[in-house]
Amino acid sequence: MSDINKVVLAYSGGLDTSVIVTWLQETYDCEVVTFTADIGQGEEVEPARAKAEAMGIKEIYIEDLCEEYVADFVFPMFRANTIYEGEYLLGTSIARPLIAKRLVEIAEETGADAISHGATGKGNDQVRFELGAYALAPGIQVIAPWREWDLTSRDTLLAYCTERNIPVEKKRGNKSPYSMDANLLHISYEGDILEDPWAEPEESMWLWSVSPENAPDQATYMDISFANGDAAAIDGKPMTPAELLRYLNKVGGDNGIGRTDIVENRYVGMKARGCYETPGGTILLKAHRAIESITLDREVAHLKDDLMPRYASLIYNGYWWSPERTAMQAMIDETQKHVNGTVRLKLYKGNVMVVGRQSDDSLFDESMATFEDDAGAYNQADAAGFIKLNALRMRIAASKGRSFK
Repeated sequence: MSDINKVVLAYSGGLDTSVIVTWLQETYDCEVVTFTADIGQGEEVEPARAKAEAMGIKEIYIEDLCEEYVADFVFPMFRANTIYEGEYLLGTSIARPLIAKRLVEIAEETGADAISHGATGKGNDQVRFELGAYALAPGIQVIAPWREWDLTSRDTLLAYCTERNIPVEKKRGNKSPYSMDANLLHISYEGDILEDPWAEPEESMWLWSVSPENAPDQATYMDISFANGDAAAIDGKPMTPAELLRYLNKVGGDNGIGRTDIVENRYVGMKARGCYETPGGTILLKAHRAIESITLDREVAHLKDDLMPRYASLIYNGYWWSPERTAMQAMIDETQKHVNGTVRLKLYKGNVMVVGRQSDDSLFDESMATFEDDAGAYNQADAAGFIKLNALRMRIAASKGRSFK
C-alpha cells in the first residue's frame, strides 16, 4: 500500500482512533480524513471535531445519520422479523453497512485511496466494514491497524500517545470496564466479568433500562400503527423512524424491557458472550409479528419464517450489500404491501404482551373462526376428506408394514 496518499478513517475521537490517526500518518505518510457518524449512540459527537483539529486534520466529516439508519437499515431488517440465533436483534451488525457506505462515499468525494477502521482482528466488525466497502467500491484499499501494528493493550496505546503528544483522556475514573457500542437500536456490553459466561452481569452495568423487578407496578399500554410493514405512529401520533425508535427505547427501558444475555457464534469462528439492551427493537419485533398475523397469507408468513435465519446470518456476517440479501429484501418487501393496521401492546415488568390487533387488510374472518353457530360459512364435514387425503401416504406405508415408531 505504498501508493496510499489519503485515507478516510471511521473516527470516534476515543483512544483507539486517536492513535490510529497518527499511526496512519507515520506508517503511510498519508493525509487522514476523519468521519464520525451520529447514529444515536447517545454521546455528543461534535467534540470529535476539536480533537481531530488538534491533531492537524483538515477534512473532518461529522454527520447525523439517525433517520437514514432507522429508515433504510433497521426498518427493512424488521420487516423480516430478523433475529440471530434466536435472541440477538443485530443492533451492532445492522449499523455497520451504513458506516461502510459513507466511508467509501467520502473516499470518493475527497479523492482518498483507502479507508480505515478501528475494529480488532478478533471480531465481526472488521468483516462487516470491509465486505461492505469492497461490495460498494471494488477498488478501495482497506487499512486495519489492529491487524498490522504491535500495540496490543491500553497501556501500549497510552504510551504511544505520550511519546507523540496525542491529546486523549488517560484517566479511567468512573469509566465503565466494559467494551460498549451504542446506536438507536441497542447498546452492547462485552469484556470484564462478562468474559466468564457463568458470571451474572452487575445491575450497575445496564444503562438503558431499569430491572424488571424495579419497573412500575402499573402496566403501560400503547398502540403502534404500521404502514407497509413499517411502524409509522404511536397512539395515533405520526413519527419519523428515528423519533419512533427513540420513543420506544424510552418507554421500553422504563418498563424493564429489552435485556438479553447471549453467547453467540462469531463469524470468525469463536464463541463470545455479550449483553444487550434493545428495548425499542424488542417492542417492534413483537408488534410487527402481531400485525402480520392478521394480514399475511399463511404460506407467505411461513416462507418468511423459513428464510429469516438465513437473512439474519447475512446481516450478522456482513453481507448486507450482497446480491442474495438484496434479492431476499425484494421478496420480503413485496410481502409487506398489506401489512397495515394497529397493534395494541401491554408493557409490564420486562414483558411485551399483544392484547389487540386490527387492520383494514385483515385476513381474519370471524365468521370462519367462531366457535358459535357459523351459519354455514364453514362446512365442518369437509374436514374429513381433507384429513384422509393428508393421511394417505402414511396409511399406504403402514399397510406395507413400515413402522414409524
